[in-house]
Amino acid sequence: MKLTLTKKSHACVRLEKDGRTLVIDPGAFSEEDAAVGADAVLVTHEHPDHFDEGRLRAALDANPAAEIWTLRSVAEKISAAFPGRVHTVGHGDTFTAAGFDVQVHGELHAVIHPDIPRITNVGYLIDGGRVFHPGDALTVPDHAVETLMLPVMAPWSKISEVIDYVREVKPRRAYDIHDALLTDLARPIYDRQIGALGGAEHLRLTPGTSADL
Repeated sequence: MKLTLTKKSHACVRLEKDGRTLVIDPGAFSEEDAAVGADAVLVTHEHPDHFDEGRLRAALDANPAAEIWTLRSVAEKISAAFPGRVHTVGHGDTFTAAGFDVQVHGELHAVIHPDIPRITNVGYLIDGGRVFHPGDALTVPDHAVETLMLPVMAPWSKISEVIDYVREVKPRRAYDIHDALLTDLARPIYDRQIGALGGAEHLRLTPGTSADL
């Protein structure tokens, strides 16, 4: 079955299949309507560039049947605002959201600095490995991955770690996410080095554009 990926700004992506839409991480760096039209929303962790209550409210107001799946720290912040529509998940859980089969992988955010306590972060493996979105961690799921959503540039990473992450996951292809801080001047460097050294097809979409997986 055709699966369409649409890139939104920064770490947010939309997946569409069989007329239903799943949105992951509509945060403050993404468009205000990034989650509008979603049947389900997944949130990887509580940092504002991944979790924004206003964007979630816009999605749930637009679709009274839409629901959210997320980790406990986020669920505790929004459950009262969206009674009965927020589901708490953690590493090892499996569920179905908007017709997508989802497995939860990972437990902790990547280290930003040793002096900063690590928060919880989960990644989502979609439809048996067709897509994996790790959030803010370099989690390697115990499952083959076709399309890796690759956090290409962050305060917690360097390009050697990004390249080694692609090598370890061994996806068929990797699409850039977490790229709002990456300037157009630097993009060719990342494209060249990750493409040459990662061992997988390295791709990127400008926000608002789509690709069939």
